[in-house]
Amino acid sequence: MVTEPESMEELVYMTNRELDNEGYVKAWVYRKECPKCKKAKMGKPKNEKTGRAKIRATEYVCPECGYTEEKVEYEESLTCEIKYQCPSCKNEAEAEVQFKRKRIGLINKDTGKKKMADAIQFECSKCKEKINITKKMKS
Repeated sequence: MVTEPESMEELVYMTNRELDNEGYVKAWVYRKECPKCKKAKMGKPKNEKTGRAKIRATEYVCPECGYTEEKVEYEESLTCEIKYQCPSCKNEAEAEVQFKRKRIGLINKDTGKKKMADAIQFECSKCKEKINITKKMKS
């Protein structure tokens, strides 16, 4: 059973997308608790001048104790919670998968060319169709 987030402050990642054929995907990933002190949620380091998170940071830091963890290691330990409607069978369901992006080949419908993209991939619980949540790509 997935729980919808109250605010963006508690999330590492969030997306709400429409898929082909009236399908949709709503996915989010909660920040995890510091494994060392267990007092605060880990996040990207803050810029001293502005107080905002450094978006290109390669690590996550605990604001309480200062414990750091590499970005790849941290993100692969998280769980992505998903609410979706399958574009193939119209089944509405929920899923939980590891928050790990995988390289997949996509075919551009306009040009017919194949290109690679990073995506979170999961299966429909009813028809076993693979559904991809791709990273936003430049046109």
